[in-house]
Amino acid sequence: MDPIEMLANRRRFLTNAGMGLGTAALASLVGAANRTSIPSLPAGCDFAPKAKRVIFLFMAGAPSQVDLFDYKPELEKQFKKELPASVSNGQRVTAMTKGKEQLIAPSKFKFERKGESGLWMSELLPHLSSQVDKLCFVDSMNTDAINHDPGKTSFCTGSEIPGKPSMGAWLSYGLGTLNKDLPDYVVMPSAYWSGKVNVQALYSRLWGSGFLPSKHQGTSFQTTGDPVLFLSNPAGVDPGIRRRMLDSLGELNQKHFTEIGDPEIQTTIAQQEMAFRMQTSVPELTDISDETPETLAMYGPEVNNLGSYARNCLLARRMAERDVRFIQLFHRGWDHHTRLPENLEGQCRDVDQPTTALLTDLEQRGLLDDTLVVFAGEFGRTVYCQGTLTHDNYGRDHHPRCFTAFLAGGGIKGGMRYGETDEFSYNVVADPVHVRDLHATMLHLLGVDHKKLTFPFQGLEQKLTGVEPSRVVKEIIA
Repeated sequence: MDPIEMLANRRRFLTNAGMGLGTAALASLVGAANRTSIPSLPAGCDFAPKAKRVIFLFMAGAPSQVDLFDYKPELEKQFKKELPASVSNGQRVTAMTKGKEQLIAPSKFKFERKGESGLWMSELLPHLSSQVDKLCFVDSMNTDAINHDPGKTSFCTGSEIPGKPSMGAWLSYGLGTLNKDLPDYVVMPSAYWSGKVNVQALYSRLWGSGFLPSKHQGTSFQTTGDPVLFLSNPAGVDPGIRRRMLDSLGELNQKHFTEIGDPEIQTTIAQQEMAFRMQTSVPELTDISDETPETLAMYGPEVNNLGSYARNCLLARRMAERDVRFIQLFHRGWDHHTRLPENLEGQCRDVDQPTTALLTDLEQRGLLDDTLVVFAGEFGRTVYCQGTLTHDNYGRDHHPRCFTAFLAGGGIKGGMRYGETDEFSYNVVADPVHVRDLHATMLHLLGVDHKKLTFPFQGLEQKLTGVEPSRVVKEIIA
């Protein structure tokens, strides 16, 4: 009870009474203790988990489900016809296509049945097609957001409102760390295809901790220089000097904590110690010279380029080996309002072979069974064209009403599709899966009841899945 008594002392109360942070911090400690009180289960789990960690492959910009996953062979007969009003039903569209003709654009790419499961796959993903029997495609994904910023924010934090904790932060808070020498949550961005595509900026709140203690925020790996900012010591400072500096600073911080009891001071001490350990662990992690030529070749020619998606996929496997809890790759450049066929081919060249290699590598090393891999963008693309429409050239607008995500490993059934869309890949007609449902399912696979993982803030028991209805999609769980 000493830490709790410290949080409730007079000075702490007077310091934070105006915003109620002392009470929130006290409640969070009690809540966290309650969630880890089952000795037969891993810390933080409400029931036996099927996965220990997550690799989330986020395709920022929104890939076209019509051209990659959701095969609609009858669309060719509808080329350049107006999308029926009974299908669009007056639904919200973006300002880019509002009031314009909604002319149907069938995919120019061929689809074939692949694997023992016979799932339809686009010719743009020849490597991934070899893995379909490991994959579960959720074709009935849907979201409320129709623009990129709220779409990414919703997918990464559970809310379109900025400032909420990210998925990785929730897992770090709820389940704790698996590795004392590396962060619980690592983020790696990439945007390698050199075509003229719209590549939006990423923002750190997508992997931030929000109202959770700041130690749970994601650590972003850089594409140039030190993998983590300020990883190297300044000129003239060796590890011994750094160690003595941290010891002295730690004593001062501990004295300050004793006086006012702010838990963020303890977070600062812990993070400074983590940073010191990372000066050894991160260079070892990111040095791929010990990988075999066969492994490097499996990930493709871009694996040697710092910051490439291929390199990040290999690093994701190395992080999984070292028990990083949540690994998130952002690959940008999927926002194809014009020249979609050309640009989509480029993006698929970036991700097809490395994603396949990651799945294969994890399986070969016995890691796929307890690693949940998720591949998704923030929403889908319209079946109707934006801009000039020919058989070989078209664009697609944002479409939140249906899109495809796929999952693998970590307790997921392979070789199946779940959910169904109409003949235009416009509306979900069976088994809808909202982004909130995907979040609830991910937490479930990690042994967490999404209704119980809470944090008190602004008078509400906050959750990743929010206050609106959400469900675990048990039909896709092995």
